Amino acid sequence: MSKASYLFTSESVSEGHPDKVCDIISDSVVDAFLEADPEARVAVETMCTTNLVVLSGEVRGPEAVDKATIEEIARQAVRRIGYEQDGFHWAKARVEVHIHSQSADIAQGVDSANGKDEGAGDQGMMFGYACTETDALMPAPIHFSHAILRSLAEARHAGKIPGLLPDSKSQVTLLYENGQPARATSVVVSHQHADELSQDDVREIVRPYVLAVLPKGWMCDEKEFYVNPTGRFAIGGPDGDSGLTGRKIIVDTYGGAAPHGGGAFSGKDPTKVDRSAAYAARYLAKNVVAAGLAERCTIQIAYAIGVSKPLSVYVNTHDTGNVDDERLCSVVQELVDLSPRGIRQRLGLNRPIYKRTAAYGHFGRTPDADGGFSWERTDLVDDLRNAFNVR
Repeated sequence: MSKASYLFTSESVSEGHPDKVCDIISDSVVDAFLEADPEARVAVETMCTTNLVVLSGEVRGPEAVDKATIEEIARQAVRRIGYEQDGFHWAKARVEVHIHSQSADIAQGVDSANGKDEGAGDQGMMFGYACTETDALMPAPIHFSHAILRSLAEARHAGKIPGLLPDSKSQVTLLYENGQPARATSVVVSHQHADELSQDDVREIVRPYVLAVLPKGWMCDEKEFYVNPTGRFAIGGPDGDSGLTGRKIIVDTYGGAAPHGGGAFSGKDPTKVDRSAAYAARYLAKNVVAAGLAERCTIQIAYAIGVSKPLSVYVNTHDTGNVDDERLCSVVQELVDLSPRGIRQRLGLNRPIYKRTAAYGHFGRTPDADGGFSWERTDLVDDLRNAFNVR
């Protein structure tokens, strides 16, 4: 994209959005298996609608994580989100578990044996991206969209805004001038609410959270600030719309500002490169930008099922780099083993760290002391600078 004036929009959805309810349940199951056995294999998807949750997929792990345990995991996930409504209630909803053992054909291709290293869990290409638009090295529209909803959710859980319910969406449109974000031209927040609240009530509840997130002076004109633009949003969550794991992949990544390989993350253990290689690509791209080698960086990694070595690695700094892209591509592969096993070991991914990723974005988050969001570390900066004699 040329450096000129333009508008760019990204959206986010909250933990109470039906699709995110499903992502959180699926990743809660992943965490349960990995906590019981770090080498467990999990591929679980969830569907939800009015007072119904259905889980399906395949697993290989401890028998202790049985159907009854998984049902309780799903109920507690819904409870933490805050659903105690007539149409969707953590204790009253029917939960069906249709999960079977992992295919032996897949297992033989992925597992290491007889001198063969662990192969990728599927074919595909994964992308990572970073840029200097925010301190988190994320595109600004998705960064602010997430932050608005996360701040509202934190306030809701703390009991500061009792009239707001779990389901919500945000959308931020920014004006870019000379390729850099300058201000918001429109902000949309749709938030589920109690019956007694009017549209104006919700608008004034939401307003200070938007103002607190956007940089000073960035707020859009009043006529472009849309809160519950249909007028009412009392029926929400899975009672208002069905949900499914993996339907919010652009929300999960870069808000459309960068390519996406197409694979979803939630419900998958880290042998699935849809997840682990996307994390590795973000890790590399973020470190390239944090090292000052470029203002923007896109990295693609491609795999074949059962094969450990990446088929290709691609690096593009979009004419913002001060080093050669081809050389940079070689250096990142020298610094990090991009086989599935190498990624998991480098980032410490065989841990129960995934349900926290399922809402408000997998990227642009702060690394946790227990290894969560390890792909957001910038511990390659010195190595990258040294490789190019940059100080």
